[in-house]
Amino acid sequence: MVGASVSTVMGVNAATLLSSEDNKKAVPVRIALGGDHAGFELKNYMKSELERDGHIVTDFGSYTPDPVDFPDIAKKICAAILSGEADRGIMCCGSGVGASIACNKVKGIRASVCHDIFTAHQCVEHDDVQVAAFGNQIIGKTAAIELARLFLAAKFSTSEEFRRRVAKLDEMDSSK
Repeated sequence: MVGASVSTVMGVNAATLLSSEDNKKAVPVRIALGGDHAGFELKNYMKSELERDGHIVTDFGSYTPDPVDFPDIAKKICAAILSGEADRGIMCCGSGVGASIACNKVKGIRASVCHDIFTAHQCVEHDDVQVAAFGNQIIGKTAAIELARLFLAAKFSTSEEFRRRVAKLDEMDSSK
C-alpha cells in the first residue's frame, strides 16, 4: 500500500492516536507489567519507556533472566487489575501467546497478543481488553513500545454493539 494514508491502512482512530503529540504525554495509566525469562529484556525496556512517558508501572517480575513460569507472573498481573491496583496490564514472553493464554484463563480478564497496529488499539476499543501480550522473540523493542502506547491510549467504545458483545463475553466468564 505504497502511498496509502495512515487512516486508510489502520483506521481513523489509529491515525489519530499515532499522529497525536499527546500520545507520548498520555494521561498516566497504572500498569501491571511482567514477563518471563524470554520476555525479561523487553519487559525492562518497556518499564523504563513507560515510566518516562509518565505512567505508573508496577513490575511483577521476572527480576532476573533466570527461567520462570509465565503463568505465575500472569496471575499477579491479573490480580492487580481485578483488585483495581492497575488499570491495564502488559505481559512479555517469548511469543506473547503463552502470556495471553495464561491471562485469559483468569475470570474477568481479557488479553490479546498485540503485534500489529490495528490489534493494539482495536482490542480495547471493541473487546475491552485489559492485558496486552508482546513477544520478545517476535517484535523489536521499538515496535513493542509504540504498540503499547496505542494500547494504553485506546478507550472502550460507547457503541452498543461492542458493549453487548463484551457483556456476552462476561456471561461466558461467569459460566467457568
